Amino acid sequence: MKIWKKYVLPYLPFYIFGPLCMIVEVIGEVLMPKFLSMVINNAGGSNVWYSIGVTALMVLTAVLMMAGGVGGGFFGAKASSSFGADLRKDIYRKVQTFSFSNIDKFSTGSLVTRLTNDVTQLQNFINILLRMCLRAPGMLIGAFIMAIVLRPSLSVILFVVMPLLLIVILFIVLRGFPRFAVMQSKIDKLNNTVQENVTNVRVVKSFVSEDYESEKFDAASKDLRDSGINAMKIMILFSPVMTLFMNVTVALVLWFGGRMVVADQNAMPIGDLSAFITYCTQILMSLMMVTMMLVMSSRAMASAKRIKEVLLTESDIKDDTADPDARIEKGDIEIRDVSFRYYKNSAEKVLDGINMKISAGSTVGIIGSTGSGKSTLVSMISRLYDPDSGEILIDGRNVRDYTLRHLRDGVGTVLQKNVLFSGTIEENLRWGDAEASDEEMRKMADYAQADKFVSTFPAGYQTMLEQGGVNVSGGQKQRLCIARALLKKPKILIFDDSTSAVDTATEAQIRKALTNDLSGSTKIIIAQRITSVMDADEIFVMENGKIVGHGKHEYLLETCPEYSEIYYSQMEGKERA
Repeated sequence: MKIWKKYVLPYLPFYIFGPLCMIVEVIGEVLMPKFLSMVINNAGGSNVWYSIGVTALMVLTAVLMMAGGVGGGFFGAKASSSFGADLRKDIYRKVQTFSFSNIDKFSTGSLVTRLTNDVTQLQNFINILLRMCLRAPGMLIGAFIMAIVLRPSLSVILFVVMPLLLIVILFIVLRGFPRFAVMQSKIDKLNNTVQENVTNVRVVKSFVSEDYESEKFDAASKDLRDSGINAMKIMILFSPVMTLFMNVTVALVLWFGGRMVVADQNAMPIGDLSAFITYCTQILMSLMMVTMMLVMSSRAMASAKRIKEVLLTESDIKDDTADPDARIEKGDIEIRDVSFRYYKNSAEKVLDGINMKISAGSTVGIIGSTGSGKSTLVSMISRLYDPDSGEILIDGRNVRDYTLRHLRDGVGTVLQKNVLFSGTIEENLRWGDAEASDEEMRKMADYAQADKFVSTFPAGYQTMLEQGGVNVSGGQKQRLCIARALLKKPKILIFDDSTSAVDTATEAQIRKALTNDLSGSTKIIIAQRITSVMDADEIFVMENGKIVGHGKHEYLLETCPEYSEIYYSQMEGKERA
């Protein structure tokens, strides 16, 4: 309960006044049948004012019931909506603290489901709970007492019917609860399918795989449908069973109560019989409300469990012991005997005993075959992952000694997968520095060779980018991402194959700007294209998670077979000739 307390306490008055308002409605519902029986029993009597007085009392009671119902609904909605809003905010913030390995634990579709569907399930349950938690038991107890007071002998019927009904309700709820947990996991699977398909729609279309993806979606949708039917088919018994018990109870009351009325109307007035039938209906209806709350609670509990998994997951990358005043001042980097596995029980290492020194202000190239561990290695500089063993130092301090904010403020990264967000080009660039002047923004865009093409757009830097930047080319997207990183003015710049989509002439101009105009920053360039790194101060060659050579271009060409093989294969033998 501790985890939920923080979402309740700020809105405690709503949680108190909501049920209290519903109690007003319940009192009215319990009194109404009695008032009606008084009018019926007095029908045809000489005291007309008595009937008028009781009728006026019924009208007043109805007005108070309406006020109680409206108040209960209002406070319930306020409490549940506030609960849902705060919970979503905390889940989202929690996800933002996750490391890459934490995010790998939860699929994207699952996190979306937990943020939306699961929170909605809890929110709806709280709304119903606040409206029914006192109303249902209050009506049950009040109607039961009134029924016994009216006719104790007829109340025996209720003592027989209710235990049987409770057994059936318990059976339905216990059978239904596990099925809702399965259904939520199927929603995750469906959301994953949709997310992958929509995000990669261009790839799907380019491979003419619409039919395959449609079949994949249909399979996930049918799987969700089947699990939903499996969860609900036990619950669909509920309404018919309740109707059966209600009708049987009313029939028994009419049978035995009718015989009493016929035998002696003074002993059992018709109005009392009518009121007794109404109380029986209220008792069974209140049991139906309780059951509905139990049904919703079973699904809400499944959702709450999934939400708790996110909220209680601790990021495996923390900065609790970091020095809050530490900043990256120069940009010296040292990597000492770093090893890493994505799957900790795997025998094969992604990185194995990596040692590297990079001087501040230098330009370093890292090259190697696909899967050699280049991107994984540089991701550890900004602590997107932490090494399993070894350490990474910046300016002589372990990266763990910097707060994540200060560490990542000092490291600008252009990732292998370029991502732009919905909004203007200017808004995307200002991710690097929201306070940068227009002149600074254009200057960095010019360094990245982006200003030329942006200036050709009618709206210039106010040009709207669609989600993911799909309305600009791959090369333009890369240059905008480079400009965004440059605008941070970080001490360390990491380019992870970030010029693969631009032509060699444009790439040469970007490298020239980095060398001449950003000489104070340490630059790490990861590339598949050897021309991207051959002019670097030092080049590291990686193969199977290890460094197999390092030095300048000419030295590696003579001493490192892996490097010379890459060089000659890309230069097509021109150098040999």
